[in-house]
Amino acid sequence: MTCLPPYGPVPRRTSRAVQVGSVVIGGNAPIVVQSMTNTDTADIEGTVAQAAALARAGSEIVRITVNTAEAAAAVPRIRDRLDAMGVDAPLVGDFHFNGHRLLTQQPACAEALAKLRINPGNVGRGSKRDEQFATMIEFACRYDKPVRIGVNWGSLDPELIARMMDDNGRQAQPEDAAVITRRALVASAIDSAQLAEKLGLARGRILLSCKVSGVQDLIAVYRDLAAQCDYALHLGLTEAGMGSKGIVASTAAMSVLLQEGIGDTIRVSLTPEPGGDRTREVVVAQEILQTMGLRSFTPMVIACPGCGRTTSTFFQELAEDIQTYLRGQMPLWRGRHPGVETMNVAVMGCVVNGPGESKHANIGISLPGSGENPVAPVFVDGAKTVTLKGEHIAEEFQRIVEQYVKEKYPATAA
Repeated sequence: MTCLPPYGPVPRRTSRAVQVGSVVIGGNAPIVVQSMTNTDTADIEGTVAQAAALARAGSEIVRITVNTAEAAAAVPRIRDRLDAMGVDAPLVGDFHFNGHRLLTQQPACAEALAKLRINPGNVGRGSKRDEQFATMIEFACRYDKPVRIGVNWGSLDPELIARMMDDNGRQAQPEDAAVITRRALVASAIDSAQLAEKLGLARGRILLSCKVSGVQDLIAVYRDLAAQCDYALHLGLTEAGMGSKGIVASTAAMSVLLQEGIGDTIRVSLTPEPGGDRTREVVVAQEILQTMGLRSFTPMVIACPGCGRTTSTFFQELAEDIQTYLRGQMPLWRGRHPGVETMNVAVMGCVVNGPGESKHANIGISLPGSGENPVAPVFVDGAKTVTLKGEHIAEEFQRIVEQYVKEKYPATAA
């Protein structure tokens, strides 16, 4: 008899919890979704608007670029504006090249941020590297801010990789350059974290990331990183790309690692379509975690793909309308109807799988396919309750969903 492997993801690796503003990353905390603005941070209005949109879409942490004196000076005002709007998502400052100087010039920037992101590959060159890195760590210690040491293979410390490549070249049987590059990423992250600790930053205030743009490379790097340390890990495929390619690549890479218990916070780095919605990457991150059963964010719609039995587009339109409606209601429902985020709604297009899938969902509707009677049975918690017909099936089904939420997830005090 064949024994099947255990069902579900393995337990999360043990990591140190890190407090980032009101959010906990690592330890036993749920995996955190985060995102990043693509506005000029010196544009306070634009940055506030996008940060608020990302937070309302479900980004629990929002990162902003801090690359100029104007951007650094804008950070406290951005934080104040978000607070006045009731948006409490922690802000993370993304620093490259000149972070030591910007924090020295604008200490209020460090105070307003909930976390600093430092890239050890471009914090400085030669003798200046440690000095400039130390300056940023000193600001983190002064204001009790956690730090993500974020290594990226596009900006890996050239001195480190050159040294490791030279050492490899002197071996009797040199390893592949890609292996050495991955090893250098991990070494850069861990060595920088240990240096930060020597400078006074507590171990429980450090997160690590080692981002690459190849799926197999990311999996290999994070397996090594997770095996060598207990720091909380920020997971993400960098420069994932646009549209379906970026979504598929990010999902393929992160799902393997998450299934293995690796990763404490994730970001899906999608290139938006021209004029596209930045919040798309937040939705994708949530859907990765929810479809894997790791967290629940919003009721999910199950819908069939359609076939020759479903020549009408009605079921597709209804599925889209219901999904949009459910996601739009979540800002209101999240506080008033706890547990509603676990609800499943099935919108099926014909009799083949329609009734069965509808019975498995909390609420399901089996719409008529080609040649079927123009009626739509509705199932609630596995039992058929009503058959809808006529021109107002969509409106009637939405009312059934609304009533189910009220009854199944009783409102709590706002």
